[in-house]
Amino acid sequence: MTATQSFTGDAHPYGGGDPYADYRTADFPFTRYANLADRQLGAGVVAANDEFFAQRENLLVAGPAEFDPEHFGHKGKVMDGWETRRRRGASAEHPWPAAEDHDWALVRLGAPGVIRGIVVDTAHFRGNYPQAVSVEGASVPGSPSPEELLADEVKWTTLVPRTPVGGHAANGFAVSVEQRFTHLRVNQHPDGGIARLRVYGEVVPDPRWLSALGTFDVVALENGGQVEDASDLFYSPATNTIQPGRSRKMDDGWETRRRRDDGNDWIRYRLVARSEIRAVEIDTAYLKGNSAGWASVSVRDGDDGDAGEGEWTEILPRTRLQPDTNHRFTLAAPAVATHTRVDIFPDGGISRLRLFGSLTEEGTSRLAARHQELGG
Repeated sequence: MTATQSFTGDAHPYGGGDPYADYRTADFPFTRYANLADRQLGAGVVAANDEFFAQRENLLVAGPAEFDPEHFGHKGKVMDGWETRRRRGASAEHPWPAAEDHDWALVRLGAPGVIRGIVVDTAHFRGNYPQAVSVEGASVPGSPSPEELLADEVKWTTLVPRTPVGGHAANGFAVSVEQRFTHLRVNQHPDGGIARLRVYGEVVPDPRWLSALGTFDVVALENGGQVEDASDLFYSPATNTIQPGRSRKMDDGWETRRRRDDGNDWIRYRLVARSEIRAVEIDTAYLKGNSAGWASVSVRDGDDGDAGEGEWTEILPRTRLQPDTNHRFTLAAPAVATHTRVDIFPDGGISRLRLFGSLTEEGTSRLAARHQELGG
């Protein structure tokens, strides 16, 4: 594990105006992966040892943390994050916290997977952020309680060693541990506040669950599908199209800028494993004046998702789409694929893509082998 870019020390006291004007951040390459700690996937902060000033649940709230300089409550300044009380030493002679003193929060990932990077965001915590943070991961089957997660027999693996962080900054850490994790323990040393936590990685589903389902969405993020590339990410991430559930507002889908040429926009996906696709859904929910005009779906069977256009087979020809509508198509014959591509014409957006089918024998074997390899 290495820090992509480090921030340390206090930020300047808030002086008015845009509170993000002096916010410290960087481009972290691992953010191209999905956020496994997304509430929409089912993530949650299941416990914390202290949340005196601000609730632990704020860690996973979507969007950047907000700041109201006038907002105070009975316990002090109201912060949009997780904030613990100030730790104290054992006596007047030793009033300082001990070196091992720290606060912790337990996070259930929305989907188990391999973690590629973590962002511990201390936005608006300018002088009350932790001196250092550390993050550990565990793989625990089922739906364990906080007490079960804290039991002595649970093995925790260090993902981010104790590392100094900066106030009012996006503190990013690349992770190189090739294991499948279900839960994290986020530690702040010795105390303080964290605004947001983002955990980027690749979903690794349980093959036994998918096998029991039989037919399922083979491109869904929660089942292990992923976006490999897209032509345009101007308004919203392409990963939105494979999130659980229906879109609930316009920016909960994928929308491109307006084209002024004769081209078209597209997204390329990798399926959970080699699959047999039997039905397609393309949803344009909440895209009313900006939905795609037409769409086509193509597939490819092979490991190289970057192959040329000649390698792709069209399974849904260019079809007219209606705004704010879920479109369903059954295929005349099952399509075997490892990748799929949606082309929209000429631009606009879709909110969700669903590809219903099942794993092939080879897909099942490969997924089971990877699951075992990663400690699942």
